Amino acid sequence: MWDLMKSFTQQCRKKYKYSCPETETTTISRPSFPRKVRIVEVGPRDGLQNEPVIVPTEVKVELINKLSKSGLKSIEVTSFVSPKWVPQMSDHTEVFRSITQYPDVNYPVLVPNMKGLAGALEVGAKEIAIFGAVSETFTKKNINCTVAQSDEIFRKVATAARDKGMRVRGYVSCVCGCPYEGAVDPRAVAKAANSLYSMGCYEISLGDTIGVGTPGSMRAMLEEVTKYIPAEKLAVHCHDTYGQALANILTALEFGISVVDSSVAGLGGCPYAKGASGNVATEDVVYMLNGMGIETGIDLEQIIEAGEYICNILNRPSASKVSRALSKL
Repeated sequence: MWDLMKSFTQQCRKKYKYSCPETETTTISRPSFPRKVRIVEVGPRDGLQNEPVIVPTEVKVELINKLSKSGLKSIEVTSFVSPKWVPQMSDHTEVFRSITQYPDVNYPVLVPNMKGLAGALEVGAKEIAIFGAVSETFTKKNINCTVAQSDEIFRKVATAARDKGMRVRGYVSCVCGCPYEGAVDPRAVAKAANSLYSMGCYEISLGDTIGVGTPGSMRAMLEEVTKYIPAEKLAVHCHDTYGQALANILTALEFGISVVDSSVAGLGGCPYAKGASGNVATEDVVYMLNGMGIETGIDLEQIIEAGEYICNILNRPSASKVSRALSKL
């Protein structure tokens, strides 16, 4: 199975050529893609946070440890949020302190406010993520405040975190559509992203939270955002509700964006977005990038094994098409 996959990858790393009557070989033109892509694994946090049954702490730790061995350089571990709002993440302190931390892997945690930041500092986290949104309604339902109020909170959090030597990553939700307000103006996305960038976030992840984006709407949004923020400071976070995630990621690569958020086994969803399926599967993203000759440094076999582990625990099939296809070989 793996020999067959390696053969496919090696073939795809060569120049794309085809025979035609006029000439012996002709090189097919293609967009300029990044040579390397960094994948941010969000399965342990974004993937598990909406599970209806509490996942045991030791299972979360084992999942993260398996992912740490795969070559991933960024694994979002947990959220320092109130157990009242996200019960699944109530063991954040235990999880963070129990995982095996590799020196070349970043283990960011999500924080919504100063209290969350205090918890992250207490366990020794070196990187946090803060999450804004374009939509007023979504922001109100997600974090119980207005967009302006969230900006004020996050600016304080980002300043305090950076003063402590922590790296800060920013999220913008609903960049291609809101479950309550519908279509989103790309200019509003650019404004929200630029606000986080001005706070000192080293990277801004643009999230298609409900997975309604298409290459067309993704392109329109990125054309606007990249007027204000360099592509090398951006990431994309695509959900696969309508099966458009890989196509949208490909569109982002054409813009020079070289960071992609994904979730092992396609875990995840959004509690405030009816019908929103999980994040794009890490296995599927890695397989696509391998086929394009783009380096990730990730061992696909180990990612698949990690996905099978958590799916067996959750008693459900993997949402990764690659994992399901290879399981039949």
